[in-house]
Amino acid sequence: MAMTEYHPPTDPWLDILYQDADLVVINKPSGLLANPGRNPEHYDSAWSRVKAAFPSAELVHRLDMSTSGVMAFAAHKEAERNLKAQFRDRIPTKLYYAEVWGQPDSHDGIIDLPLICDWPNRPRQKVCFEHGKPSQTHYRCLQASPSTCLMALYPLTGRSHQLRVHMQSIGHSIVGDEFYACPDALAYTHRLHLHAAELSLLHPATGETLHFQAPCDFYPTMPDNRLANEYQLAVPLANTTTDSQAS
Repeated sequence: MAMTEYHPPTDPWLDILYQDADLVVINKPSGLLANPGRNPEHYDSAWSRVKAAFPSAELVHRLDMSTSGVMAFAAHKEAERNLKAQFRDRIPTKLYYAEVWGQPDSHDGIIDLPLICDWPNRPRQKVCFEHGKPSQTHYRCLQASPSTCLMALYPLTGRSHQLRVHMQSIGHSIVGDEFYACPDALAYTHRLHLHAAELSLLHPATGETLHFQAPCDFYPTMPDNRLANEYQLAVPLANTTTDSQAS
């Protein structure tokens, strides 16, 4: 599906959460591409903005254009190799917040449904038990309202659109989702309510565990470091590769 119009947010131009000689971490806004698109008018992206400030910066993982939140970049090639290996081996841990349509029957659970690209309708993904890649998401309901539910999502794998398809698959699509939401859920808000709130990884030079957190506009009262305090109970799948893009 071609992008018809692209008007990425510009204020702030670059929201830096952390920076040192090896690593740059930003809070990517919804509506900004993670990396440049094919057409010149789609060059503006999180990566191009980071590279303008840090010319040797390299992309190591992605977020969907509509997803906001924590995004890490390597500051140089050696750090890139280290961080890409971490994401390949699923060392980093991630926590997302999502507002979904309706209230799930279960307060807490794991969605285990294999995913594959829906090629005739790409970039959409779909559940496919025959050819799909193993995909798991741990979810927890946090706050319910008459129409929606705020949820914490912990991707145990990192497939493209994983969180969006998994929530749709249990009948509770993320509000504002142009690809997977029902009409009422799509009209509920002007943007996709999916936010990469927390990311933990190993520093590419020192090996120290680092934790990053980005504030969420649709969950302004989010607690600090829920990832460490509540989500160590979620055990990732063993020996499963990742696409480094769960959003």
